Amino acid sequence: MHTPHPYRPSSLTRDQADARPGAVLLDFGTNWCGYCRGAAQAVEDALAGHAGVTHLRIEDGPGRRLGRSFGVRLWPTLIFLRDGVEIARLVRPDDAGEIAQALAMLESTP
Repeated sequence: MHTPHPYRPSSLTRDQADARPGAVLLDFGTNWCGYCRGAAQAVEDALAGHAGVTHLRIEDGPGRRLGRSFGVRLWPTLIFLRDGVEIARLVRPDDAGEIAQALAMLESTP
């Protein structure tokens, strides 16, 4: 089984996130979060075959402004953006099917 890459601190600002072109998945969480670890494989499985989606695993927590700017309160929170516009959001997803549905919405949005 593939081990998903870890959450990492990010210097990405809200303005930069909003300006990113194309399909982007912002995946907010922490490496010690049980829910995040539990969802990680489902996220990776759902992303298989979606090479056009940029996946950013962003370490969130106190003092992390990007997560606050998106209203992140629970981990993991997945925010699906198309050209900086939020298309879908999942909080604590537990299966690849619901993530795949959000990805389909993301990819079908012009």
